[in-house]
Parts: sequence; C-alpha cells; structure tokens
Amino acid sequence: MKKEITYYESTKQDHTLETFTLVEQKIAETGVKKVILASTTGRTALQAMEYFADKGISLIIIPHQYGFSSDTNRFPSDTVKTLRENGHEVHFGTMLFHTDKLYGSNAPTIIADFLRCFSEGVKVCYEITLMAADGGFVKSGESVIAIAGTGINSDTALLLQASTTRNIKKLRVNEIICKPYNNQ
Repeated sequence: MKKEITYYESTKQDHTLETFTLVEQKIAETGVKKVILASTTGRTALQAMEYFADKGISLIIIPHQYGFSSDTNRFPSDTVKTLRENGHEVHFGTMLFHTDKLYGSNAPTIIADFLRCFSEGVKVCYEITLMAADGGFVKSGESVIAIAGTGINSDTALLLQASTTRNIKKLRVNEIICKPYNNQ
C-alpha cells in the first residue's frame, strides 16, 4: 500500500488552510466524520468551523485545560457558544503530557519528549485524541483525524484509531497526512 504524505518545509509559515484541504481529501477517501482539533485561542476552531461547514464533519475542539498557564483560559466563552450552536463539541480536558509528575511519575514527560522527536504537532495530535476519547466524544478504536501544530499554525494531521489514556498503548497512527519536515 502506498500513501502520500505532505511535508512542510517550515514551521514559520501558516499551513492551516493547506492542512484543512489535505484533511478534506483524506475524509473523502476514508469516510471519517470526526475531526479533533487543537485550538488555544479559538481562532483555528472558527477557521475550521467555517472551512468544514456543510460537509457533514463533526469537530471536537480541544483547547488548553483551565489553569494551564494561569487561572484564566485564552479560549473565549463566546467562541465556545458559537461552536456548540453550530453542532461542534468543545472539551477542556486534562492534558496528559502537561501533567507534572502524574502519580509521582515522569512518564508523561518522557512520552511527550519522544513524540516531539516527530514534531510538536504529532505530540499534540496524540494528546488531543486521548483527551477526546477520555471525554466520551470518540470511542476507542474509532477512526478519527487529529489536527494540531506548531504555535498558532496547524501543520500536522494524523489519521488515528482513538483510545483512552487508560489504554494508551492501543492508540494507533494509521496515516500521517502532513507534518513539518524538520521541526527545528
């Protein structure tokens, strides 16, 4: 089996719309209907809502958890309302790979650092897929597409079989749709 992967030469350019186009093509090929999207400020979530409007796609938006960098959250409540009114989900779950010494272990940091060897976006795609499954928005084993990236840029998309954090070893990447060629 041969599959095509798009590699972006730079993480400095915004590849969000190109990534959405590649995801749309993969959806047409696979029939996947759920897209999990990382969005810190809501900007990318609103772009995705507009881009995928009327295409039968359910977006599951994963912002930073409350308390990630302060007691406030950068994802506006009016954006949450808009997304939900348009039939999409927004989930403020615990970010497994940003949990210092989870149960006295450094395992989350080790996993995160290993995944960053592929790219920051690959790490985030894993994380948001686990969060969506833990929140009950996708089922374990369900085929989904996750979109994430570097900074405010959505430059990574993966086709995965979802899993919960309880069964993290069952999370599978079936295809890399796109990612940065070199994340440095």
